[in-house]
Amino acid sequence: QVRLVESGGGMVQTGDSLTLSCAASERTFNSYAMGWFRQFPGKDHEFVAAISWLSGSPDYPDSVKGRFIISRDKAQKTLYLQMNSLKPEDTAVYFCTARTQPYHTSGYYSKTWYDYWGQGTQVTVSS
Repeated sequence: QVRLVESGGGMVQTGDSLTLSCAASERTFNSYAMGWFRQFPGKDHEFVAAISWLSGSPDYPDSVKGRFIISRDKAQKTLYLQMNSLKPEDTAVYFCTARTQPYHTSGYYSKTWYDYWGQGTQVTVSS
């Protein structure tokens, strides 16, 4: 069983930077892809970033492209999200996700595609 634990959230000001981390508890952990989603109050989860675990190839939606960078350390089994030029509209609970089961069709942009989720970490950006 895999447990994902996020850390690094907090309260910052507009324009600041923040880096989130996500550590997998299982030493035998392997995944095809990992990602970040965020949830605004009263809203559904929104895709933030995804990365191929093997190649490191990332993808982002327009809302964060050019500002956020997703990366992973395979040896440490840790996922990161570097957030730059933060805006108040980035305020949300950020979740780390992993896809560990084989697949035929990639759906990394969809929350239903992932089989493991962390508990989330709050990021608040004040104006």
